[in-house]
Amino acid sequence: MVTADLAAVLAAAAVVHPDYPEDRSVFAERLRLAPDGCFVLADPAATEPAAARGLAGYLVSHPWHADSAPALDTLLGTLPERPGTWYLHDLALLPAARGGGAGTAIVARLAAHARTRGFATMSLVAVGGSSGFWGRQGFAVVDDPALAEKLASYGEAARFMRRVL
Repeated sequence: MVTADLAAVLAAAAVVHPDYPEDRSVFAERLRLAPDGCFVLADPAATEPAAARGLAGYLVSHPWHADSAPALDTLLGTLPERPGTWYLHDLALLPAARGGGAGTAIVARLAAHARTRGFATMSLVAVGGSSGFWGRQGFAVVDDPALAEKLASYGEAARFMRRVL
């Protein structure tokens, strides 16, 4: 992902996550803080250069505190000095990109990246009934009442999940 992709990322987010809107500044900050954790899936039919390509999806992730999740639509300011997990902030695939293995492939790539960076876990907040998909990717629900306040910003069905790498 590069800064020029942010407009297309926001457009995809509006389609995939209409109930979880986030400001452009949130995506821009994540990209600035952890560019190695931000990816786009180019539309395979697009022939334009990278900055103008059509997007089929994206993934935003970054180092974070273990057993914690940032509240939805909030800026981080900085990354932790001693992060305990690689946090998967958002994965969004447009409907045409689903079912072909793109989600599984990017999660596997991210897991390999996180291991290379020395992380023993990845974590995320599953929203919109997506915990089944995440379970198939090796994530398990973590029931921790201390997370209730942060999870509230993601909706009633949100689940904090962790994957051991």
